[in-house]
Amino acid sequence: MELSGHRVLVAPELVRRAEELGARLRGRGWRVATAESLTGGAIAAALTAVAGSSEYVAGGLITYQSAQKTAQLGVPAELIERCGVVSEEVAVAMVTGAAVRFGVECALAVTGVAGPAAPGDVCAVGTVWVASAVCSDVRAVCYSFGEVGRDGVRFATVKAALEQLSGQIDRLDA
Repeated sequence: MELSGHRVLVAPELVRRAEELGARLRGRGWRVATAESLTGGAIAAALTAVAGSSEYVAGGLITYQSAQKTAQLGVPAELIERCGVVSEEVAVAMVTGAAVRFGVECALAVTGVAGPAAPGDVCAVGTVWVASAVCSDVRAVCYSFGEVGRDGVRFATVKAALEQLSGQIDRLDA
């Protein structure tokens, strides 16, 4: 896909998923925020690739380093040290911090290992925690995408995060 001679970096499949999620948010008058580590802003990029997304995207933070998870999202450094940065507890703290910081009804947070593995990593490459929040309902899911390459893990993480939040919103109507 080209736009004024520049390549658009968000895959059409992710834009379609972001459009579907955006329709759910817009229909409820809700806003969303993101807290991203391994995806480096790709979830926010997918969400904002949709025309009119400023109605429901409040903002996002890239907290790639652990110190930024603490400084920007209020994730306790002790929690990161005790549980590890790639953990359910840290993902939940990240999504809660994003929801509070932006004052939104919905939030997404991701933390994981895209690869290649670094010395001392305790999680396998492709291990990702996605946390989603809808009002006071917070869910965290661990995904194991395997060694599909750095870009493959990041793409799969964005897709999973968008689907997870969409499904969580849908369950409210059930």
